[in-house]
Amino acid sequence: MSDQSKSVEAAAKTLSALGAAKGGKARAESLDDDQRREIAQKAARARWGDMRKATHVGDLKIAGFELPCAVLEDGTRVLSETGVVKSLGLYRSGAVHVRERETSDGAHLPLFVANKNVKPFVDNELAGVLRKPIWYRVKGAGTVHKGFDAKLLPKVCDVWLKARDAGVLRGSRQPLIAKKADILIRGLADVGIVALVDEATGYQYDRARHALEEILERFIKNELGKWARRFPDEFYEHLFRLKGMKWPSDRNPPQFVGTLTNNVVYKRLAPGVLQELQNKTPKTARGHRRNKYHQWLTEDVGHPKLQEHLASVITLMRVSEKWDDFRALLDKALPKYKELPLLDWAERQKLEESN
Repeated sequence: MSDQSKSVEAAAKTLSALGAAKGGKARAESLDDDQRREIAQKAARARWGDMRKATHVGDLKIAGFELPCAVLEDGTRVLSETGVVKSLGLYRSGAVHVRERETSDGAHLPLFVANKNVKPFVDNELAGVLRKPIWYRVKGAGTVHKGFDAKLLPKVCDVWLKARDAGVLRGSRQPLIAKKADILIRGLADVGIVALVDEATGYQYDRARHALEEILERFIKNELGKWARRFPDEFYEHLFRLKGMKWPSDRNPPQFVGTLTNNVVYKRLAPGVLQELQNKTPKTARGHRRNKYHQWLTEDVGHPKLQEHLASVITLMRVSEKWDDFRALLDKALPKYKELPLLDWAERQKLEESN
């Protein structure tokens, strides 16, 4: 190609680039905020995949190592890939960064098992998971982190131990990495990795609350249901018999029966159910509740569980001669759930509305 042809070609490329830049700028200026946001989100998904948010972050300290970790909004516990790389004594070269840019879909193995002599000890199942990194962002921060499921850490360490046992490790660095992997896996043998991450991030304090909320959502509905007979007469007949009273002539005030029913039934139905029902049905100025607790129970879970519980309770009542005998059997077969601190119902409503 002549010099003149080369000049013409270069000029054409320059003009094309300028035209594209001007066209792109004009198009960008014509977009509204929602359109720009949608384009940015598509670009982010193309680069990072499904970005997740970390609700809890911290540093996992074990056996002298410090691993950055997080709990994501869906409950997944992750470890920072960079943190694991540093802890094992590896380093990220320029070639690694180039490779990651060229394969941004995460199809390559992470650096901590990417050595040619170590790769053969990574089984297909582990390789498949590690080739799909978990991209996440800490709430309130713009930095994107690359991680992997924390439960895989023992398997990663095991890869290095297998390579060591096979005698394929080279140089002075790789045996040291295997030694660190050995220390890590021994430390992990004492306690579960999930519990460690939960403690490091503070998620352990919210975990019980989340689990409790799920139980209450299944057991208790938001709207009051119509009254229907849920407690058979046999339940009250045995209740009064075991207390040494006649049924129905010795009917005591509802408060007495209600206290026993709470103790025998609702405190043993599921965690936090009685407390939530009490919040749903507050007492009047005279100390009475306008609605029955069971009117708040869900049809698919709450009521079937209530009937199942009552059937078990009545069976224990039938074989008991005295109240103390019944209570001993009840505490053994259907123990009470520990009362948990719940937000006041009004406070919970405000919290849900604010979110």
